[in-house]
Amino acid sequence: MTISEPPAATIGVEQAEAALVEHYPRLVRIAYLVLPPSLGRNRRVLTAHALVQRSLPRARTTADEAGIPAPRRTDGSTRDLGYAYVRARVVRQALDAGRPLRRLGRPRRAQLPPLLPHVWGLRLFPHSGGADELALDQRLSGLSSAARAAFVLRGLEKLPEGEVRRALGAAGVRDADTALAQAAGLRTVGAVGTADAAELLNSPEFDPCSLQARPTDLMRRRRRAGAALAAAAATVVCGALFGLPGKGWGPDGAAAPAYARNPASEAALDPARVRRVAPTAWETSARRDFSVWPARGALAGDRELLRRALAVWTRPGAAVRVTATPETPPGPPMGPPQLLYAGRVDAASVVLFHDGLRVVRYAEPVPGGRGGAGRAGGVAADDTAVALDFARADGADATVSGALVLGRADGGVRYLTAPWVRETAVRDLLDPDGPARALRRDGHGVTEPLDSPATARDCASWDTLEVRAEGTERLLTDLGELIPARLTSGPPSSPEDVSEAADRAAWARTACLLPTVRSHGVRSVNSWEYARQPLPESDGTARWLCTRAETWRGTGSRVLAQFQAPSEDEAAPAAVAARAEDTPACGTREPQVLAGVLWKSRDGRRYVLAAGSDRLTSLEVSGGAEARAKGRLLATRAEEGTKAALYGRDPSGTRVDALR
Repeated sequence: MTISEPPAATIGVEQAEAALVEHYPRLVRIAYLVLPPSLGRNRRVLTAHALVQRSLPRARTTADEAGIPAPRRTDGSTRDLGYAYVRARVVRQALDAGRPLRRLGRPRRAQLPPLLPHVWGLRLFPHSGGADELALDQRLSGLSSAARAAFVLRGLEKLPEGEVRRALGAAGVRDADTALAQAAGLRTVGAVGTADAAELLNSPEFDPCSLQARPTDLMRRRRRAGAALAAAAATVVCGALFGLPGKGWGPDGAAAPAYARNPASEAALDPARVRRVAPTAWETSARRDFSVWPARGALAGDRELLRRALAVWTRPGAAVRVTATPETPPGPPMGPPQLLYAGRVDAASVVLFHDGLRVVRYAEPVPGGRGGAGRAGGVAADDTAVALDFARADGADATVSGALVLGRADGGVRYLTAPWVRETAVRDLLDPDGPARALRRDGHGVTEPLDSPATARDCASWDTLEVRAEGTERLLTDLGELIPARLTSGPPSSPEDVSEAADRAAWARTACLLPTVRSHGVRSVNSWEYARQPLPESDGTARWLCTRAETWRGTGSRVLAQFQAPSEDEAAPAAVAARAEDTPACGTREPQVLAGVLWKSRDGRRYVLAAGSDRLTSLEVSGGAEARAKGRLLATRAEEGTKAALYGRDPSGTRVDALR
């Protein structure tokens, strides 16, 4: 007797809609967890809702066509098929959103910012969780999108491994086994590694349906509104003038055509007029910055290369890959720029210019070379494209102008060092007790390649460039831009270069947080230990640090408050207690900070811990826990999931809110 297979179940739009409405909060949570953390919490929330809302099918379809995992029921019921279909659509779109955009390829809908839902004037983000949730969020950010999807489907949805593998395959994941292996490594998190990571997925920390709201930058919003009104008025006036007969702004008017010949544009395009600084000018100059760098490189006399570089800078074509750090104008030079370097770097010809405001890198592939132009201003690479990168450099001094990125290839980065740099070395931030490794340079100041943390997929090491000049050692790190960021330690009023053992030990547990400020136009990153706190039940002493990333443009700073519990692993990542953007906290204008965490002792009891900088005289928590303490340290018993409001007082009695 032959047993025929039952026909595939048909999924209707009504069935899928009913499943979407019934399980909407759960579907949005899945999308939020799978989406890349680099989007930021506000955009992740809106994107998660958008992905779920557009997951309905356009017509009736079958389970086989949908590529969904079989339902876990064995009674022949198809009630779960609608939910499984919508969940598969949500996972696929969330994975698509994490894929990089291709310049010449057509972007997928999920890769673009959502049109709806949209919120004007507010930033939305889920409620903050405790130290365990923060640790899980940090661990998830280090996984690939496919591994996050595997972890969520297995931990939140409780799917067997076979169904997870099938669901990943249906969502377009080519290597489901690798994703499952990465997800399997994430079982426990927390300060002492005892929290069940899968159970934490149900925390309010990952609930994009229960939200907090904060205003956007009100002053910036007002300026943009004024600029938009002025632009609209100018468009109306120009349109009216363009339509006038005779001597208006039409084809026969006084306006010059595009790329008209005039002295300024001709000077900017003439390689013979490029400014070249003498090799010893920096020795007698009153300033130490990019303006006194000499012209170096074996191709500094190649006029045809310089001509091509200047022409592409002035008017880049559609095939040129252009990147710029935030708020850096990518326009043409205003006159003859200064030449810093022209030479062969790996498989590309590279030219570096400086025009007083910006450092500009031009790279073109070498015919017959192994690769191509590569990238310096962005992490992505295209070995066959001409590259043009812009980085803001106004206000540079000797502390931040010690090196420039020449190029990245095969996971490594090469630097061009300043003429006053006497020695270069490599120091791994995650190995604070290890010695610095010597790094050789050629006669033009170009270093050998060292591992670039900007292109690394994990945080197994963090190699930094150590430059030594006039008895000073500085650490510079690659954050995916032309100008490496300077690392410092100490109070905001007097940060110092990382040279002491204690500073290196603190940075060892901070380094893996640096990807949160990658490609953000960062000038320097300072990490400041503002408090030490004896832990309850004699569990050791924790350290509180505030890490602030300053940008070249002045705005857009990012601040992280860290809680470093005692750990046998000297490079164990710290827990992020709080984070904020565009705030003066922990900076020279407002050198104070306050943060708190929900911490669990070795015996499993939970406490609310808080610490503030030395200007605070008292702390108080209310809500889920009630306590008040004199001084700037507080510890009180709490229950799991406690959410408490924290604030402090300064000597004048002024209230100081916690960082958020």
